[in-house]
Amino acid sequence: MLRVIMRHLATDVCGRNGRGYMNIMDLANALDTGMDRSIALGYGNVGLLIRRRLPGWPADPPPMNGRLVVVTGAASGLGLAAAQGFAELGADVVGVVRNQARARDLDEIVSRDFGSAGAHVTSMVCDVSSVRSIRDFAGRLGEHSGRVDVLVNNAGVMPDERQESEDGVELTFATHVLGPYVLAHALAGMLHNGGRVINVTSGGMYSQRLPADDLQTERADYHSTKVYAQTKRAQMIVTEQLAESLGGRGIIVHAMHPGWADTPGVRQWLPVFRVITRPIIRTPKQGADTIVWLGGAPEAAQSTGRLWQDRVQRPTHYLSRTRESDEDRETLLAAVTELAGAQSTATER
Repeated sequence: MLRVIMRHLATDVCGRNGRGYMNIMDLANALDTGMDRSIALGYGNVGLLIRRRLPGWPADPPPMNGRLVVVTGAASGLGLAAAQGFAELGADVVGVVRNQARARDLDEIVSRDFGSAGAHVTSMVCDVSSVRSIRDFAGRLGEHSGRVDVLVNNAGVMPDERQESEDGVELTFATHVLGPYVLAHALAGMLHNGGRVINVTSGGMYSQRLPADDLQTERADYHSTKVYAQTKRAQMIVTEQLAESLGGRGIIVHAMHPGWADTPGVRQWLPVFRVITRPIIRTPKQGADTIVWLGGAPEAAQSTGRLWQDRVQRPTHYLSRTRESDEDRETLLAAVTELAGAQSTATER
């Protein structure tokens, strides 16, 4: 039905402008962009369902047998859905969780719900807000496997009050920005020659500018949703910087945002939002679709440092007020590099 409507629209437009048959893809792209800008249509399940039926929807990834995928925050929500998606494609998946209790949770879910794909999933413990824990994990993973094909930085937090990691770094910044940066570099030796890094960000970043003068919310009042969005903005910038710095090793780095997905985090931290969006909120599997696609689709390797949603590249900014300066970007990179190095030195003492 959707294609019939589009053909009628194209015929109508061509009849008026006399240019001949209008490209259906132009209409599909215009519809996709319109949904994206509307937010509600583009971020809810309606947008994904419509996009799947549009001409030009990218094909599903091919089988990933023999490839190793690392997914952080894998015990629930998007991370769990991504782990299952990769496992169903035949990949071996290391599901990274923050403690042994979460490892038991993941193992139970896999054995109960994953069917034959469960044989491809292994849990490992790592607190991604801790540089020491990340480096320890990278060492253990190196003993387990000499190669990683895909790293998915998905783990996320949104504490009600300002907290600090064991390194003394604001917890949201440590989890969303410092941790993915350190983990990507720690695994770079195993990710070379076509390896992919996928950072899971949030559409909330579109509302925020990088607070370059207060990256860890040490002076400003702490508001959990605002800090979450600011760190996701910072994560997008780090994605672009990682793409540049790791590109020489043949590593592809992308970010994606899932739209509005019904995850345990949303239920815990944004209960009112969940009630409002309940009619159109996506399932975790729908939200994780682009994660899995970016990990396996050949098209995703044709560029690097991009932001994606529903298998399409998206702008990183919609508002001029959110754009950071080159100086702001340098400030962020210097801070992350310093924090990673300082904690690494402290760990080695």
